Amino acid sequence: MSRGRRRAAAGMVVCAALAAGVVGCSLQADELAAQSPTHSSAGSTSATGSGSSSTSSSGSASTAGSDRSGTGAEDTAEGEGTETAAGQDGASAEGAGTADEPLQPGDSGPEVRDLQRQLSDLGYWLGTADGTYGHSTAQAVLALQKSAGLDRDGVAGEATLEALAEGTLPPLQGGPADRVEIDLDRQVLQVVADGERVLVLNTSTGSNEYFTSDGYTRAAVTPPGTFAVDRVYDGVHTGPLGSLYRPRYFNQGIAVHGAPSIPGYPASHGCARVSNAAMDMLWAQDHLPMGGTVVVH
Repeated sequence: MSRGRRRAAAGMVVCAALAAGVVGCSLQADELAAQSPTHSSAGSTSATGSGSSSTSSSGSASTAGSDRSGTGAEDTAEGEGTETAAGQDGASAEGAGTADEPLQPGDSGPEVRDLQRQLSDLGYWLGTADGTYGHSTAQAVLALQKSAGLDRDGVAGEATLEALAEGTLPPLQGGPADRVEIDLDRQVLQVVADGERVLVLNTSTGSNEYFTSDGYTRAAVTPPGTFAVDRVYDGVHTGPLGSLYRPRYFNQGIAVHGAPSIPGYPASHGCARVSNAAMDMLWAQDHLPMGGTVVVH
């Protein structure tokens, strides 16, 4: 929809591309399957959710093929500071939107494409800059808003565009040259390769609410610390707390996994949710390999 046509449809829901957050890491398998492609690997062992699982007790790299189940699990920490990347290509947000008429889900056209390119230049992943303000673009805007400490609505308004123009990025905690960082305070996930930040994603971690599973009541928290990926599952993995899309486990039952709903606040049982499209990208680029480092802070 063009911006002009959107004016005529002033009653449309602004955040149609942002599904309401469902408290908990668990998701229904049919909901995931309806929104995600089916994945399989040659020679893999079939399991619940039709996927392949790979495990390693030592945390070292291994090939997929062994079958193992996992569950969702649980703490929180905080971070400080904000970085900027002024001077990078595409850092100017001029022409991407105005205070009177912000860009938002459902928009399309050259201004949206310009916004997408600027977000991508900074590392906020959204897939292809196709000129359509869809779910992935809204997720990238949410990640920027979280990094800048702004209201989290997925709409590129004046303050968001100013943060984009300033090249705002979340700080890095530090660690091995190749790692994934999960910032519990800002609710963003960052991919670092060869010591350089390459991607920033919107994420949703433990809600800090209490829940009961298998007769035990516990808090939905994501513990801080440094961990290694020790299990992966290429498919929809169903456990006691529900279904996880292509999970990569790094702390017992806690994983980075895909989900159709990644709100602007902590909403899981302890896992780190990202969009299904982002999870596909992480698999394709192998950013969470077996034995890979995950820093939660």
